Amino acid sequence: MFSADALISRLLFLPLWIISLSIHEYCHAWTASRLGDDTAARQGRLTLNPLAHIDVLGTLIAPLLFSFGWAKPVPIDPSRFRRDVTMGAGMALSAGAGPLSNLVLAVLSAGAYGLGLRLAPDLVGRGSMGEMFLLNMLTFNVMLALFNMIPIPPLDGSRIVAWVLPYRLRNQWHELERFSPFLLLGVFWFGGSLVSVPVQRLSAMLFRFAVGLS
Repeated sequence: MFSADALISRLLFLPLWIISLSIHEYCHAWTASRLGDDTAARQGRLTLNPLAHIDVLGTLIAPLLFSFGWAKPVPIDPSRFRRDVTMGAGMALSAGAGPLSNLVLAVLSAGAYGLGLRLAPDLVGRGSMGEMFLLNMLTFNVMLALFNMIPIPPLDGSRIVAWVLPYRLRNQWHELERFSPFLLLGVFWFGGSLVSVPVQRLSAMLFRFAVGLS
């Protein structure tokens, strides 16, 4: 069990989690729509409204209990992509849009923190709520981007791998998708250690960028 302070900390972290996951899923839907697939749009997922993307268990409960979670996956039908877009390319581009959006959010958070230190130090000074929000936003989105790029089904990185693999190997790769639930459990268990060092290094780089702006 964790302490009341830990629970309060996770509750404060929850809005950041919801915002980041909602933008991640929206970018999946937006990219698929631009490539010709309107499946997500027809199901009300082409929106930044968090209510369209929240999974009660994954987005609200799991983060409070386990410090990880997920949003509702955006539905994508590769058969609906434009004729000039191959299914593999469309799936890879749609998948990559999610992690890319998180990297953009991390950079914007770093920029906002650096400019805040210069222009409004009272709002983002040491120990302030503004500092906590922006630095947590930076680190969390770096983690979310790198975690989702782990090349294991059903994470986004697996779609990109499926696109770049030689054709003769793609059937074997897609066979792995049958084991997605077990692979996902393994990723949740070991994924943090896989990306912890890259997350720390990239977050530190963005922090130095932010301080350089101040």
